[in-house]
Amino acid sequence: MATSSPWTAKENKRFEKALAVYDKDTPDRWQKVANAIGGSKSVEEVKKHYEILVQDVMCIESDQVPLPNYKSLKGL
Repeated sequence: MATSSPWTAKENKRFEKALAVYDKDTPDRWQKVANAIGGSKSVEEVKKHYEILVQDVMCIESDQVPLPNYKSLKGL
């Protein structure tokens, strides 16, 4: 049984790729996405991660997330 551990960069990348392959009309979409991640996340964890992603995108698109000030990052 998968645990509710933080998502790694690799898992996130696999998640993103799987979402591109398995769209909303794919039968057993969430099971296929979970399998594509490598078995480290349950179907429920995958669904929850997707819901968080959707909320983040909505916040960004509605300008609720400030853009970084790239000028202040120049000398780093």
